[in-house]
Amino acid sequence: MSRLKETYKNEIMDAMMKKFGYKNIMQVPKLDKIVINMGVGEAKENAKVLESAVKDLEMISGQKAVITKAKKSVANFKIREGMQIGCKVTLRGEKMYEFADRLINLALPRVRDFRGVNPNAFDGRGNYALGIKEQLIFPEIEYDKVDKVRGMDVVFCTTAKTDEEARYLLTLFNMPFQKN
Repeated sequence: MSRLKETYKNEIMDAMMKKFGYKNIMQVPKLDKIVINMGVGEAKENAKVLESAVKDLEMISGQKAVITKAKKSVANFKIREGMQIGCKVTLRGEKMYEFADRLINLALPRVRDFRGVNPNAFDGRGNYALGIKEQLIFPEIEYDKVDKVRGMDVVFCTTAKTDEEARYLLTLFNMPFQKN
């Protein structure tokens, strides 16, 4: 069992119950899933670009990536419905906690000029979205084998009802929020 999950079971649940006054342990918000999404716009001209993006995402997440397709045709972007334009991975359970641990403790501190993540990127329902500009911050990616620097979106989906609960939950996971 990952260190982060162990910590969640003991310390984080106790702290959440004390702060928000939950009566039942089942009311305590928890991390539901982490979705990592990589939009690859140049895949419409070159299919090899999408393959390397999928390979990078699988290396980072440790799980098979799913190729996403365009839902609508957009003439300005030269995209037709059904075109392959990205990839995503949904992490749950053990792999989710392992990824969260690696992201928070290894990858984010490697970002250049890092001052913390935006504390206001919550959606109003307890989910947190985080944009990463380059995949090179992950130790699994070898710098020499990267054909192009790509960014990705990481979304933390929680069972929290409010942003305040979700922010406190992620703070207990040591998420480095910016100090205002």
